[in-house]
Parts: sequence; C-alpha cells; structure tokens
Amino acid sequence: MMALRMREIPMLDLSLIKDILSWLFLFIGALFCLIGSLGMVRFPDFFTRLHAASLIDTVGIGFIFLGLMIQTGFTLNTAKLLIILILMFFLSPAVTHAAARSALYAKIKPRLHKGEDSLPTH
Repeated sequence: MMALRMREIPMLDLSLIKDILSWLFLFIGALFCLIGSLGMVRFPDFFTRLHAASLIDTVGIGFIFLGLMIQTGFTLNTAKLLIILILMFFLSPAVTHAAARSALYAKIKPRLHKGEDSLPTH
C-alpha cells in the first residue's frame, strides 16, 4: 500500500530544479542592478552614487554570475565565470576606493547632514 502511494507522487526533474534555482539567482541579481541603477540616478552627490555603483558590482553581478554558473553546470565555462567573479570581488572595492580618493583629491565635497560644516580631519 505504501509503495503504491510513493509511485503516485510526481518527482521533480533535477534539470527543472537547476533551472528554477539559476533563474532565481539571475532575477535577484537583475533586481539588485535595477535598484542600484535607480540609486545612481536619484542620489544627490558623487559619493552616494559611487556607493550605489559599488553595490551593483559586488552584489548584483555576484548573483548573476552565480545563476550563470548553476546554469552552465560543472564545465570549463563555470571555472572561467568563477575566476571573473573572484576578480570582480577584489577589484571592484579597490576601484571604488580609488575613485572616492581621487574625488576627494579633486576637492569634490560630499553632501553632509545639516549642521556639519566639513569633513573630519585625521
């Protein structure tokens, strides 16, 4: 009797689970990229826009690459995507920091809260 019930339950195909999981990560990554792009348009100054751009790089592209790696399976393409993802995670914060430092060097001041006159000095 129990064996009969087990056969009636449809089993999900493994490729269907892989597709659903990869599309979920691709959708989450695209959502982060969309939200970050809106932040780049709506934020008031260079530094807050730079923050939105760095979120797009690290989080959005990370989820997109994860979805692509799941979709391609265990192949050479997955290894290439992983290498690019690791480079993005290390280089994106460094480039963002360099852009912020060069903006400060060019005397672009961040927009501060009311009551704050200048940047703290170290």
